[in-house]
Amino acid sequence: MSISPETDRHLARSCWHLVAHRSELLADRDYVRLSWVLGDLAVFNDKGSIVAFDNLCPHRGARIFREVGGNAPAVCAYHGWSYRGGRLRIPKPQSYHPCDLAAARLNEMSVAWCGNFLFVAVAPAEELEAQLGGTWPVLEVISRDIDRRRDVNAYAYECPWRVAVENALEPDHVQMVHPETLGQLQLTEARNAYSGRNSVLSAEIGNARTARMLRSMRRLFDIGHQREDYLAVHVFPFAFVTSTFGYSYALQNFMPARDPCRTHFSSRLLTSRLASQAASQATEAFFASVAEINRRVFAEDHEVCRHVNAEFALDDPARIFSATEDKVRHFRDSVLAVKRDAGF
Repeated sequence: MSISPETDRHLARSCWHLVAHRSELLADRDYVRLSWVLGDLAVFNDKGSIVAFDNLCPHRGARIFREVGGNAPAVCAYHGWSYRGGRLRIPKPQSYHPCDLAAARLNEMSVAWCGNFLFVAVAPAEELEAQLGGTWPVLEVISRDIDRRRDVNAYAYECPWRVAVENALEPDHVQMVHPETLGQLQLTEARNAYSGRNSVLSAEIGNARTARMLRSMRRLFDIGHQREDYLAVHVFPFAFVTSTFGYSYALQNFMPARDPCRTHFSSRLLTSRLASQAASQATEAFFASVAEINRRVFAEDHEVCRHVNAEFALDDPARIFSATEDKVRHFRDSVLAVKRDAGF
């Protein structure tokens, strides 16, 4: 069956998860919040130190951050408990037993960096570099070209997370589902590379007019690692980083929800470093168009995914795969391996 809450929680707890880019957390009190099967996941810039926690005040369990991201103090709106400078600040501490206050703390998670990409883990089964394997250098290079976040798009997909991830992994649906958006790139046959449970897809832009236009924009960017293709990196299990020509990147999370028939989806549009202030003005309309197209692509994907039967047996050994669905097969086998290792 596609629905497996035990597997979802195990993956959430045992893996490292790509959740943010350094540019989203540059300033003191910057934060990013994601929802997932374990509740909430918040990352917060505390005077230059990045803290990841479950977004719950340890006093009475109220959520501290309510938006998907921004800049705000870590203050609970219920009773005023706050976190600052690496410790909890508690109003009227004399009204509590000292021993109780000594035990009060945020439920923190581990954090690690791959270049400028931030990863978070609850109880990781291995070190981040081991989990990423050969995907590490790809992500590290990408991360150092990114300059800022331009757009945030987050809502609930009405389908299990595995349905959403498998949709993002395969190219066969593009012309049917995205004829006026992603399909306009006319991507050539994809090349797939695997490292552990992660995968990297690259494909040339077959639309010659679009390719010429993108090449003509190269002078506007200050990019260390120039690409001329479409790239999609799947960071097992829940994250993707996609890009066309390396001018912008979509950091996507398809997080399992407590309701196994829903997925917490979010995509952040991250743009690469520009060559000058004049280039910033020249690319404004381009980035606005990219943000709009990305939103349309994800809406089109959601419309298809929500009609997939949540009870469909994704792990059936007799399941049929096309030659271009090798990444889906690899993902299915990776999930099954996790389940076997965990004894599910």
